[in-house]
Amino acid sequence: MNYDRFKDFVLKYKLYHIPFWLGYHLVWLTINIGSLSEVYDYLRYSDSSPKFYFYVIFQLIGVYFNLYYLIPKLLYVGRYFSYALAVLGTILVCNAFITSGYFFATLTSGKTLFELFGVYPNQVSKIYFVWALPSTVASMTLAMSIKLGKNWLQTEKKRLRLEKEHLETELKYLKSQINPHFLFNTINSIFALIHKNPDLASESLANFSDMLRYQLYECNDEKIVLDKELDFIENFIDLEKLRLDQGHTKMQFDIQNHTTQKKTIAPFILIPFLENAFKHVSKGKGQQNFIQMELEANDRLLQLNIINSKSVNGQPSKDVSESSGIGLKNVSRRLKLLYPESHSLAIENQNDRFSVILKLEWQKN
Repeated sequence: MNYDRFKDFVLKYKLYHIPFWLGYHLVWLTINIGSLSEVYDYLRYSDSSPKFYFYVIFQLIGVYFNLYYLIPKLLYVGRYFSYALAVLGTILVCNAFITSGYFFATLTSGKTLFELFGVYPNQVSKIYFVWALPSTVASMTLAMSIKLGKNWLQTEKKRLRLEKEHLETELKYLKSQINPHFLFNTINSIFALIHKNPDLASESLANFSDMLRYQLYECNDEKIVLDKELDFIENFIDLEKLRLDQGHTKMQFDIQNHTTQKKTIAPFILIPFLENAFKHVSKGKGQQNFIQMELEANDRLLQLNIINSKSVNGQPSKDVSESSGIGLKNVSRRLKLLYPESHSLAIENQNDRFSVILKLEWQKN
């Protein structure tokens, strides 16, 4: 039998319980008798040693009856009062058999109860309640604590694994919603340029090709290098600026990366805020139209400030409102999942402007 088969055999039949219980009872004997050598002499030569085996056998019967019958049948199904009564009855019955071990030792040795243990038969209550009961209760309590603790750890481990799988699935779903949303807006921007300026449309299409390559092949990991994400943002801004009439819209973009260490960030965590600003900036000629963005990164955090003007005449269309809401809700959810304790997001929707302030504290890789 090789090691793996032997290990499986031991685990299947729970043979590892044997050394545990031997060690447990030897500790009890050592505390009551003295040294290990004295315990050895007691078990081999003492006439009173048979009662020890009654402790071992009937405490194990009580323990495993509790672990593999009472707990599954009563405790786990919520029958708490019935379980408490059943455990109490099990302890009392097993303790009665353990007490009988003292009398069995007198029969096998030919000596009296007083000669072996220093008590008379009418003092059986002392054996039952003072000597045997504490040990029986201790063994039941220890075994039950280990069993329930082990089950709790397994349940908690399973819960954490399922929660992690759920979060990973949700993150993939949210990201899958963000990416087509971005593609849809960008393709619409290029389509709008085709008839106005074919040369600019060709230039923007090449730019878009680089961005798409980045999106498909370089940002499939949970985190990517900050520099690459900032390059993508700059390309996105250049593409969107071609679509807008800069004569009627004032645009100011400032990206500063002062990090001295290699920082990473979740891909496309910033783009939805820029998309929202470009898509919903006001375009009326009778008002001031603007987009302002400041992005600064240092070794402690990244801060993004975006302000865009809004149309003051009437409400935006239903499609515009819904698409904007989906994008911001998704990115807000991603931030909560990826940066639960290390981000702050403030969004203000005023009558004439929309502003976003995002702060991300760098996490340890």
